Amino acid sequence: MKFPSSFYLAGAGVAIVAVITHSVARPIKGVGIATPALVPPLTSVLAAVLLSSAIHIPPAETCRVIIAYTGGVLGTLIGADLLNLKKIKNLGAPIASIGGAGTFDGIFLSGFIALLLI
Repeated sequence: MKFPSSFYLAGAGVAIVAVITHSVARPIKGVGIATPALVPPLTSVLAAVLLSSAIHIPPAETCRVIIAYTGGVLGTLIGADLLNLKKIKNLGAPIASIGGAGTFDGIFLSGFIALLLI
């Protein structure tokens, strides 16, 4: 592992994004679990900046990118989809996909916003 100091901070970032994403993810009948597209990436960037500022680790810029990207991708998948698996069967959607609807947008945008804002 090239940056071992960012491992635990990335885990904390994933947890923060998962909690926030789970709170805004909504089941929609016939569609699936929908998530506002900008909430996960902005949450991951904010968590990355706060975590890397609170705990001074070198190189901070690289750790911020790691925290923001892993938080945005894994936190979104865990918070939106995995924590709502029990609700999927009641939605009436013919197919359930992990990372569908607004979840994909949040994951896709996480990479770009993480790199642009950090």
